[in-house]
Amino acid sequence: MIESIYPHFPIMLVDDEVQALNSFEMVLRSASMNNFISCQESRDVIPLLSQQEIEVILLDLRMPHLSGEELLPIISSDFPEIPVIIITGANDVETAVKCMKLGASDYMVKPVEKNRLVTGVRRVIELRELQRENQLLRAQVLSEKLEHPEAFSEIVTNSASMRSIFQYIEAISISPQPLLITGETGVGKELVAKAVHSLSNRKGAFIPVNIAGLDDTVFADTLFGHCKGAFTGAEQTRSGLVEQASGGTLFLDEIGDLNTVSQVKLLRLLQDGEFFPLGSDVSKRSDARMVVATNQDLHALQESGTFRKDLYYRLCSHHIHIPPLRERREDLPFLMEHFLEKASKTLAKKKPTPPEELLTLLATYDFPGNIRELESMIFDVVSSHRSGKLSMEAFKSHIYQKHPTFEQDSRQLPSEKSTWISFSEQLPTLKQAELLLISETLRRSNNNQSIAALSLGISRQALNKRLKTTSQ
Repeated sequence: MIESIYPHFPIMLVDDEVQALNSFEMVLRSASMNNFISCQESRDVIPLLSQQEIEVILLDLRMPHLSGEELLPIISSDFPEIPVIIITGANDVETAVKCMKLGASDYMVKPVEKNRLVTGVRRVIELRELQRENQLLRAQVLSEKLEHPEAFSEIVTNSASMRSIFQYIEAISISPQPLLITGETGVGKELVAKAVHSLSNRKGAFIPVNIAGLDDTVFADTLFGHCKGAFTGAEQTRSGLVEQASGGTLFLDEIGDLNTVSQVKLLRLLQDGEFFPLGSDVSKRSDARMVVATNQDLHALQESGTFRKDLYYRLCSHHIHIPPLRERREDLPFLMEHFLEKASKTLAKKKPTPPEELLTLLATYDFPGNIRELESMIFDVVSSHRSGKLSMEAFKSHIYQKHPTFEQDSRQLPSEKSTWISFSEQLPTLKQAELLLISETLRRSNNNQSIAALSLGISRQALNKRLKTTSQ
């Protein structure tokens, strides 16, 4: 089983008593922390800090040779970025106040309660991670450069909004905290999750699973595994995907479809880092990074009571929203070329030449299925293509299926009228409104009347008739 390193930089434990060092390490290891430097000799602290970066220091006050009270101001002065948590047997308010004034982040009295120690250390680590993310984001925004563009090679885009997302991914990739990816069907949520894993430097595997439609028993068995004899047919012990993703990333797609009983089990895993295989009374620990995705509105699901608010806030420590294709039409020419190349290789055909007006046609279409729909459309057209240029009619046929003609659809109004059109205080006449609509459609279609007619849901002849009428 591969174990990931957490936190990224070591936790330094400083105490002259070996028993205390071992006790602190054991408690923190139970909370999935495994990167430590133990220092029993206080005079070695400053040289060690000069040699490598440290995440946080747990410092005892009463030590021979060089006490914690003497070390603290030196650390605060020479290494101000490193938080120091004082752990001492001295339950003295005056000493505590003095230490906080000297720069200590926290003050704990021995014997320290397990939850108090874990919570205090985790809070400091998360704060440092957030500070590093903000610094990296600021640097990337100023430089407009990506540190690892190769990690995004599978995502074809020329969009400024997607580039901002890539910069954010680089900033949060090494964080062990859960990541929520939202966006419509077909925008490429799994590709983004893979990029996050690629940049995370985690040694384990990327394990994807679609949890839509899984009942609680199947969900628990899929994620947590089972022991031999746990249920009828369980002839041998089987590890779940959580265990298989150890040291790596577990990607749960369609998280909005998870039933409420399963939500409780997932919440427990996120809170405690522990899970129980079916049929077992012994818990197992997990250090897999959790990345989840959904095309649903989780806020609306919370309001309806079908998605737990505490689970939502656990999942969205980091959040990425991928814009739909209709909001980044500048990607269309790059995606079209990419899918034409891909379809040609897959179908063992010569790459066809697209008609000049194809991009204009595609730019007028909203693509409810987003990039996945564009890929399917191109593959379908290329599969039936014989020679020469691609057929515009094949693309028009697909769009006609999604946009019924005006005569077929004229009796229905859009369910969300406000998102389609807005009116000024003074209403236009019907003739004016028709002229404005036709003019805007022609502008978007680069004055291609065939494409404009398709967008308007009328025939080419009907558009010509209206153009003649409005010009008189």
